[in-house]
Amino acid sequence: MNTAYILTGGNLGNRQQNLQTAAMVIEEQCGDIIALSALYETAAWGYTEQPDFLNQVLVLQTQLQPEQLMSELLQIEEKMGRVRTVKFGPRIIDIDILLFNQLIIKSELLTLPHPALHERRFALTPLQEVAPQLPHPVLHKTISQLLHECHDTSNVQKIS
Repeated sequence: MNTAYILTGGNLGNRQQNLQTAAMVIEEQCGDIIALSALYETAAWGYTEQPDFLNQVLVLQTQLQPEQLMSELLQIEEKMGRVRTVKFGPRIIDIDILLFNQLIIKSELLTLPHPALHERRFALTPLQEVAPQLPHPVLHKTISQLLHECHDTSNVQKIS
């Protein structure tokens, strides 16, 4: 059994309902969600002239291999109406694999751990809630340490 740490987020439509739908479909198609972070309202990152996001981390137990899981997650995004137009732009749903076991992978489809994880407070904060002592397989620091050292000053507010 594999453990994947997944970040869901979105800033269009009913954000909370979209995250709930994504979690439900991920569990139906990909494995068992064994932990969920709270929801966090977060400032847009990269392209800031857009509405705030809601983000949540899911801890998934799955039989799938990393690239199979990524393919499933991309299909879920598409079925939920995700359209990729502007990099870092507004979206109904975004689903990223942050970590998968302690694997290090770089392929056309997937890079693990997520290459910008340590730079993004909106990902580290909910991840730290569910896995504070989890080591980053490349940086060899815990998620709590990475959050403490993160230079990102974006607003991340727990809402539930």
